[in-house]
Amino acid sequence: MRHLTLAEALLKQHEGKRLHPYHCTADKLTIGYGRNLEDKGISDAEALYLLANDIAECEQDMATFSYWPALNDSQKAALIDMRYCLGAGGFRGFRNMHSALERGDYPAAAREVLDSKFARQVKGRAQDIADMLVLPE
Repeated sequence: MRHLTLAEALLKQHEGKRLHPYHCTADKLTIGYGRNLEDKGISDAEALYLLANDIAECEQDMATFSYWPALNDSQKAALIDMRYCLGAGGFRGFRNMHSALERGDYPAAAREVLDSKFARQVKGRAQDIADMLVLPE
């Protein structure tokens, strides 16, 4: 198995590591240590691994909101979905929604989700999130 360790070291040396997509010398969209995203893509397992990491990052961020512990599982899942879609900055832009969540006014929070550019862009997703904010578990 020494050959695999050597091959890994050689590939790291030759390919270099880039954590953001770039175009390689063959003009293919690439990431990491030369992973050709256009021709190879990623496997189901890799996609699930990335998703799990992203969900964990979202949950860690969500835990910084004082209202987070009071939410039920459905509400937490809905907000993680919204945070994932919008990113940290976009999610924080929903000031009125956050105020409503602080007050425990879940119908008002749901209305804020639906009365947004986000809702017009993602349509059914926003409705699902709003529904999950107001429905008891």
